Amino acid sequence: METNVQRGKLFDYKNLDQFGSTIVEYVWIGGTGSDLRSKSKTYNFEVKSVEDLDEWNYDGSSTYQATTENSEVVLKPIALFSDPFRGLPNKIVLCETYINDKPTVTNFRHFAREIFTKENVEKHDPWFGFEQEYAVSAKIGSHLEWPLGWPVGGFPQPQGPYYCSVGTYSHGREIMEAHYKACLYAGVKCFGTNAEVMPGQWEYQVGTCKGIEAADHFWMARYLLHRVSEYFNVSVSFEPKPILGNWNGSGCHTNYSNNESRNDTEMKNITEQIEKLGLMHLRTIPLYGENNHLRLTGKIKFI
Repeated sequence: METNVQRGKLFDYKNLDQFGSTIVEYVWIGGTGSDLRSKSKTYNFEVKSVEDLDEWNYDGSSTYQATTENSEVVLKPIALFSDPFRGLPNKIVLCETYINDKPTVTNFRHFAREIFTKENVEKHDPWFGFEQEYAVSAKIGSHLEWPLGWPVGGFPQPQGPYYCSVGTYSHGREIMEAHYKACLYAGVKCFGTNAEVMPGQWEYQVGTCKGIEAADHFWMARYLLHRVSEYFNVSVSFEPKPILGNWNGSGCHTNYSNNESRNDTEMKNITEQIEKLGLMHLRTIPLYGENNHLRLTGKIKFI
């Protein structure tokens, strides 16, 4: 029997004329630091830059960012992208969040801007590249989710044939392809992608980006992946250990270089940078995310 959702797909709303209006999807990071939120706003002209956009607001008490007594959080647009879902001229804008003129607890970009000043970027020319792993799961019944390509309630053959695989060992390729194309259409600097070690697991790379632009493109790529997953009725997980046991974990690997390291033929500056990072290791690892220790220990944990 045809559902209401299936009947709705017969209505080709995407090709309807907007008569000069632009729909802008405002995107921001919620109160957990990893949840992404968004809502739409109409502009009665073609939006071409961030400067064309107004600040907006939302109810922060519903996103773990404010109390009900003082719930208004202000959205400040900072990075504009083309909308691959609604098509041109529509846009998606990444925003910073403020409450009472102060950055919210998850607005780390505010503090990053103090480091990535124009002077610092011009002096050091920092390049970044991110490699983000993720697992794709489908719903089984009303409460259970299980990775793509896995037998229901069971396990596939051991890891080995899945990494960069093609054919029957590749699970979720159509989701990866849709995300890849969405990123490029939006203007996100998606460098590449590949199937990962665990079946149902993939990785995409963002870069090469300079300075704070890297984080903006990283978060927009993540937002687009979540949006793509809606179309396929699947869930995307960035959990460090999506399946306990002898299965590959998911992480985000950061590649970095600057003028000094790229011209360091004798490894002196590179070694110095690594030693400085080592001093901050124990302090920064907990900031990487919850349950990351399950991925880093290498210990085998069975369900």
